[in-house]
Amino acid sequence: MNFKTLLEYDATLSARLRVAEEPGIARNIAVLLGHSGDSWFWLTGLIVLWLAGDEVWKGRALMMFLAILVTATFVMTLKFTIRRKRPEGELGQIYRKTDPHSFPSGHAARALMLGVLALILGPPWFGILLIIWGPLVGVARVAMGVHFVSDVLAGWLIGVMAGISIPHVVDALLELFLQ
Repeated sequence: MNFKTLLEYDATLSARLRVAEEPGIARNIAVLLGHSGDSWFWLTGLIVLWLAGDEVWKGRALMMFLAILVTATFVMTLKFTIRRKRPEGELGQIYRKTDPHSFPSGHAARALMLGVLALILGPPWFGILLIIWGPLVGVARVAMGVHFVSDVLAGWLIGVMAGISIPHVVDALLELFLQ
């Protein structure tokens, strides 16, 4: 199987999963889940959590905030290097205008990174909730027609790697600067 055939299969599978042009409950759920992974939503929520939370939740919020920024920087670097166009469509115009590139999916990366990070940071209910939510965001992005399946798969891989590695990097940097 060559690369062109793989991309054609990816486009066909993505089109089958798409509900963007079908008004109804599936589209509404896809839009809700797809937008729930927006970075502005998470960054705002984490700032509120940091302001209102106790010391433990402040630490979690700060770690997740930094992890979102690091992951977004890595994803955007890849997007503007690879420059794969998003699938054609009308839904998700804000994404199409502000970020015309689809590979890898930043939402999928962010959502799974947050899920893995929540499993590491705890409490268990928070980790379980986000690790269930994370893949749903990725599937919703394909259903909305703003990503191909391969964009989401790559985003998930980045998200898992970031969720595992970023706490170690942040801890090492904090230790270095606090000495």
